[in-house]
Amino acid sequence: MSDPYHGLPVITSVGDYRQLVQANPSHALVDVAALIPGIVLDIRYATNENIFGAAVYPAARALLRQPVAEALAAVQDSLAERGLGLCLYDAYRPYSVTVRMYEQVQDENFAAPPWRGSRHNRGCSVDVGLIELSTNELVPLPTDFDDLTPAAHSRYGQLPAHVMLNRSVLLATMRQHGFINYPGEWWHYDHQQWAEFDLLDLPFDAVQR
Repeated sequence: MSDPYHGLPVITSVGDYRQLVQANPSHALVDVAALIPGIVLDIRYATNENIFGAAVYPAARALLRQPVAEALAAVQDSLAERGLGLCLYDAYRPYSVTVRMYEQVQDENFAAPPWRGSRHNRGCSVDVGLIELSTNELVPLPTDFDDLTPAAHSRYGQLPAHVMLNRSVLLATMRQHGFINYPGEWWHYDHQQWAEFDLLDLPFDAVQR
């Protein structure tokens, strides 16, 4: 039988996860909406509006490792000074969903391959856009989430000036709080501590806190 984890060390046992958290509480996955009450969730993989055309998450939830969630809360506070806030499209993603995604896309530029895994699987990556706090309306950015076109690239220049400005505001604010953008996707950011955390393939309800 083939190895479903491609030789990667992936935590699949809830018991192992809980032991890890007991030893180091910063490894806990926390509910982003509970920590950041004003954040807007648009969890596309809990809907049919995604590259699969069907929901692959059982509920629209966003989980992140404790320090990553706290850093995102700091981003939200900084954006609020500009009258802006975050729209969160995805956070923790079980490894098995990453495998399905790569099988669907077959392009390492837009989907992490199973033999490497995703930083989403570590609870250390976020996919985000911007909203106007006064209206809760989306701020114009280059493309929709998960748009697999050249315009999704963070340095794509054939855009209206106000769209590029919005992208720059998001990039600068995320960077200020320890997030690094993946250049192929303007919406994707990895927290700078991602390497400290294990890959996980655990269902959302199993790690609820």
